[in-house]
Amino acid sequence: MVLLAAAVLVLMLQLMVAVAAPMGLLPHCQTKCGKLTVPYPFGFGSSCSLLGFNVTCDHTHKTPRLLLGNGSSGIQVTKILLDKAIVYVKVGAIVNITSELMHKHMVKNSWGTPGSGGGDGPFFLSYRQNKFIAMGCNIQANLFARRSDGTRQLITGCSSFCAVDGDNNEVIWDPMDAKGHHCHLCSGNGCCQSKIPLYNTSYEILLKKVEAEKNVQYVDPVMHNLVLIGEQGWIERAWCWMLRNTTVPDKKTRKKLQHLDLSMVPVVLVWPMNSTVPAQPGKAADNASRCPTEKPMSVCKSKLSSCVDINTPFRSGYACRCNTGYNGNPYLVDGCQGRIIGLGVASGATFLALALSTVVVIRHIKTLRKKKIRQRFFKQNRGQLLQQLVSQMADISERMIITLDELEKATNNFDKSRELGGGGHGTVYKGILSSQHVVAIKKSKIVIQREINEFINEVAILSQVNHRNIVKLHGCCLETEVPLLVYEFISNGTLYDHLHVEALVSLSWKDRLRITVEISRALAYLHSFVSMPIIHRDIKSPNILLDENLTVKLSDFGASRYIPINKEEIHTTVQGTVGYLDPMYNNTGLLTEKSDVYSFGVLLIELLTKRKPVSYRSSQGFGLANHFVSLLLEGSIDQLLDPQVSREGDGEVVDICLLAAMCVKLRAEDRPSIRQVEVTLESIQASKEFYSDMSDDDRFSEGTNYEARSWH
Repeated sequence: MVLLAAAVLVLMLQLMVAVAAPMGLLPHCQTKCGKLTVPYPFGFGSSCSLLGFNVTCDHTHKTPRLLLGNGSSGIQVTKILLDKAIVYVKVGAIVNITSELMHKHMVKNSWGTPGSGGGDGPFFLSYRQNKFIAMGCNIQANLFARRSDGTRQLITGCSSFCAVDGDNNEVIWDPMDAKGHHCHLCSGNGCCQSKIPLYNTSYEILLKKVEAEKNVQYVDPVMHNLVLIGEQGWIERAWCWMLRNTTVPDKKTRKKLQHLDLSMVPVVLVWPMNSTVPAQPGKAADNASRCPTEKPMSVCKSKLSSCVDINTPFRSGYACRCNTGYNGNPYLVDGCQGRIIGLGVASGATFLALALSTVVVIRHIKTLRKKKIRQRFFKQNRGQLLQQLVSQMADISERMIITLDELEKATNNFDKSRELGGGGHGTVYKGILSSQHVVAIKKSKIVIQREINEFINEVAILSQVNHRNIVKLHGCCLETEVPLLVYEFISNGTLYDHLHVEALVSLSWKDRLRITVEISRALAYLHSFVSMPIIHRDIKSPNILLDENLTVKLSDFGASRYIPINKEEIHTTVQGTVGYLDPMYNNTGLLTEKSDVYSFGVLLIELLTKRKPVSYRSSQGFGLANHFVSLLLEGSIDQLLDPQVSREGDGEVVDICLLAAMCVKLRAEDRPSIRQVEVTLESIQASKEFYSDMSDDDRFSEGTNYEARSWH
């Protein structure tokens, strides 16, 4: 057992070294783009890459794409092999034109990689793994390289002709070779190819038409004329697929063939370091060693790596590889690590015991490592939280702390089926705690200090409030880098979801009026009835949750701020949502309680008009609030009101319009307090309910007087 334990320990040490190995990744640098890992010397930006190996991550596609250089070349990286100094890419086809154009002109084009021109770029075509390819009928394609004196040198070329049936002048596409095998060659009938000597990072291409026999016309060609450089073997697969389908008489299938996308072609590039080219094209490069004689001059930085000469026709240089028995990244200090070697064992049973013991030890180490990381995050986040809460609420860390294990069980390890929604900043999951509480768990995607600060701020505020119209905080988890918030689960979406539906009828006017009252109560509570006044700073319809009874639950306190009792305003970095944001606060940075009043006024206008404040623009270029006020002053507010509000509302609609206009006044001192707004709304709601209980005659008489008072 002692020997077995020793053997396991040796094996585990090797495993730990392998796990700890950088494996080609430079610390503190971005290493991922979509599903691809980016190893050094490649990297994002000059500080994370070797000169010439900069890459860009294009996020405009559903799956991000890794591009060479600054992305302007359009060359997409699909795989990087450090040990072979090879990168697999996708490149656009060179020429894709119609025959009519070539009858009149000789078509010129070019092909190149980042750093093209004169051989000074790090990437070159692999002459062993790529082919020069032309497709079409009766065409000649030539590939040229530029000499240092500016003249051109013909490198290679090929010609493609098409066999024609003399009876009906149709092109013969025979997918069978002489032996009866299906096509496997691109050998001249509609497609030709030739080898490419490794010489330059860029080439010039000439494509011209070869005159066919007189009176011969090609009918229904399969594809446009196409010239490209592609990975060897790729054209055979594409060509055979097309030929197998040309025999299908179905016009729909043939039309699909004519629009076959061959715009992106796989190509293999190599990167010999410190590469040189011969003085005269057409001669092989010298075979002298290109490895730097002094170690500091070499890009092979690992002590366990060596330099390997790469001498090929028309190009020579060197690459770095880990020494025998090691693997990893030779371009990084300590990048090469020891491989796990097999251990001699006396019997299969001993080997099995060793393997099982190893698995147990590995799991134990991983568990300890995970526990240590969680403890570090907990200590870090709890320290910030306690500093924010000071001493009056210090028991938050014991009373409301929820473990990560508990949340993983509650969400089935944050399974995708438990997602409730989210945006660019994070995702919200539905979970069931061991206490059987149904909760919503807010998990951030972005690891930046601002996210952590907003989390701490939200916990600090929600732990001190208790109101039926404010979402309840069950607790928080501090064991992740960006902590998690656990709220009561609100099942019925947001006010935005219920209001902005495509149907003609959404929330009833009665519900809209009640919702405004409940929001004003929540804000009045925050401004006036907590120990230190709180400004929400982001009042908008997406932050108003609604339960199954359409009861308001105000949420998202990440941007909220305390206002010291002896101050009426504080100076802060402007934060909020365009369309709802107080213009005075936006211009001065001075935050007051009236900033929430302005946002609430915009929300009232949104409920009255069913228009979206973020995107609304009038024909004169006004935002929603300004356009609303101008129409109200003109007596033309009916133009903007939601028709449903006009149908279901009475005189109280006018009162709400006037109140909204007061809330969005430009000067903060001209706006009412949220407490005044709350009292006014409650009075309007009570009058509405009282009026609905009257008889028809009394309602007519009272309604006339009420309307007159409202307009006055």
